[in-house]
Amino acid sequence: MHEALFKYIKNQSAISLSTKEVGMLLDIFVPKKLRKRQFFLQEGEVCNYGGFIVKGAMRQYSVDAKGAEHIVQLMLENWWVGDQESMAMGTPSSYFIDAWEDTEILQVATKHFDLMRSIPAVAKMGLILSDRNVAALQKRIHDSISLSAEQRYDKLIKTHPEFLQRFPQHIIASYLGITKETLSRIRHEATNK
Repeated sequence: MHEALFKYIKNQSAISLSTKEVGMLLDIFVPKKLRKRQFFLQEGEVCNYGGFIVKGAMRQYSVDAKGAEHIVQLMLENWWVGDQESMAMGTPSSYFIDAWEDTEILQVATKHFDLMRSIPAVAKMGLILSDRNVAALQKRIHDSISLSAEQRYDKLIKTHPEFLQRFPQHIIASYLGITKETLSRIRHEATNK
């Protein structure tokens, strides 16, 4: 299970891990299995763990006063999971994170983050991922305020077609910020083109 993590770190950082560093990571990354719909994090909890998804699919979302879910992020294999704000600030999370499929992760406590950063390959990977995450968030915000529902759907098909295979229509609609009916209409129109 850890091999997927080691391969990911090397691919992202272009730096090999030493035997000692592999041992350190084996000690702090704990395998965890989540059943479908099992929570990794619930609203109001402080996020004391991050995770690397080895197998499965997860989602991060909030629930409004009317009980409607608003998907913030969808995650698959080789993605990291956790509430960044809660982890960094030690504040209660505004989000739920759960497994959409039976999922296997490697979980690491936030108390081990400094130790992780002492490993050159992990530190470099962290900087790269941080930059990519900021860029992706800016793009997502820009798209949500400037693109039409059809354009957002088209972009999702191009950037993350695997989401359409792994998540149901109502989850995709929420992720795009549209209703299930609007998504159904967009998909129907795309099929008839």
